[in-house]
Amino acid sequence: MTTTMPAPVTATEGLTLTDAERHEVEELARVLSGTAPGLVDEHRWREAARALACRLPLRIREEIRRYRHDPGPDGLLVLRNLPMDEAWLPETPATAGSVERQATLPASVMSLISNELGEVVAYRAEKSGALMQNVVPIPGMEESQSNAGSTLLELHVENAFHPYRPDFVGLFCLREDHTGTAGTFVSSIRRAVALLAVDVRRVLEAPRFVTQPPPSFQSGEAPRHPVLAGDPQDPNVQVDFHATTPLDAEAAEALELLRSAFLEVAARLVLRPGELVFLDNRVAVHGRTSFQPRYDGRDRWLHRTFVHLDNRRSTGHRPGGGAVLL
Repeated sequence: MTTTMPAPVTATEGLTLTDAERHEVEELARVLSGTAPGLVDEHRWREAARALACRLPLRIREEIRRYRHDPGPDGLLVLRNLPMDEAWLPETPATAGSVERQATLPASVMSLISNELGEVVAYRAEKSGALMQNVVPIPGMEESQSNAGSTLLELHVENAFHPYRPDFVGLFCLREDHTGTAGTFVSSIRRAVALLAVDVRRVLEAPRFVTQPPPSFQSGEAPRHPVLAGDPQDPNVQVDFHATTPLDAEAAEALELLRSAFLEVAARLVLRPGELVFLDNRVAVHGRTSFQPRYDGRDRWLHRTFVHLDNRRSTGHRPGGGAVLL
């Protein structure tokens, strides 16, 4: 399977905050960051984040509510002009498994908006179950098909192998790459499905595929699954073009046709500091352009969160009603 991607246009949709709204969000973030014990993963701090999220500016809450009801043709929610200041940041982390445990101002901004969208969750086997994760390039992992790499990252649904994968994935830009060109590829099954013949869709709707988890999640044989499920005219998608394997020749051809359709309708979203995107992980796939890290403390840095709409369905996998899935 080739990994060559075209040069798509830059996505421009989204809500740009006014300066007054930006100030309101910053004030809420300062209150939250100063809330004891100042730890993102701690129960009392998470309760405060949920409560303060209700006080976000009205236009943000309205935009989030619309997005929850219907993620639109691209499955994206983009917010711009959020509080962010280079003076708030230390050097970009450069260690594997990087996370943000402290209630910094950027982590507080991201937590507020993520909690308004739904329930923030994490996975014990991924980055030690941290709720706020850093997406940064790591020395020696340049070719990794992961958030630690800097090579081209294949289109995928986040944690496509997992029965309780995120409903939404949030990416908040703290620092862009040196050239300002590193981007997130995004594509939607809502646009791609119209490019697929009926017989191809039928193959993709059958359990003729397997998606392998990374070694940290390995727990027995991966189950067969369809790539498309639900309403045939508006399906959900479950695929990782690096980790999903077709089980027969016809399924392999259908999978390649799906990938081609995704690339035909793809866009490139280049996030600037203070810009945040949520992807509906049920209808949108995403990847990353390649870029050249310098490991000089000023490399590209994103915060990432995972969000569930229905926390009830994973209760048995979150001990004590916490936010981390085993």
